[in-house]
Amino acid sequence: MFTGIITDVGRILEVAEIPAGLRTRIATAYDPDGIEIGASIACDGVCHTVTARGRDASGAWFEIESAAETLKLTTVGGWKAGARVNLERSLKIGDELGGHIVQGHVDGTAEIVERADHPDSVYFRFKVPADCAPFIARKGGVALDGTSLTVNEVAGDTFSVFLIPHTLTATTWADRRVGDRVNLEVDMMARYAARLAEYR
Repeated sequence: MFTGIITDVGRILEVAEIPAGLRTRIATAYDPDGIEIGASIACDGVCHTVTARGRDASGAWFEIESAAETLKLTTVGGWKAGARVNLERSLKIGDELGGHIVQGHVDGTAEIVERADHPDSVYFRFKVPADCAPFIARKGGVALDGTSLTVNEVAGDTFSVFLIPHTLTATTWADRRVGDRVNLEVDMMARYAARLAEYR
């Protein structure tokens, strides 16, 4: 479980094919001695299990493995060495819930269809898959590349957000451009509300 508050921006060191999918090594500011094998870290919003960690001459790193379902639903399959990724370690009991409840279970990808830079914010508009659109509500929460954001406006299969300067400097969002795809996780409560309505 996560909050969508990014605590490190990692850098992909290496991506290798394995029988199950891909193995990725990510450079991090996290202390590897404080990361247990089997711990969960959200990488661009995708919950991954740490399979190895260490430190070498270039700094600290950890490794994750991504299976076929993850590669199908997320942007992980397109990761390349040198790319930056948003990182968040899983919640501990007593941690501050600064964003909203994020599971790291990505529903699909959203495409950036508009970016407008303003003096005090950046506006992004996204197009989402049709099956995700009903779960996105004005003023509701959404996780994009692991970042907890508030939805500004919704129109059909598009929605918009405004990012403040701090978010741009603390995450990879300053790098994002029109045409990029980002990992989308809809609000967990919206999922359950839809399921209850369907059951009734």
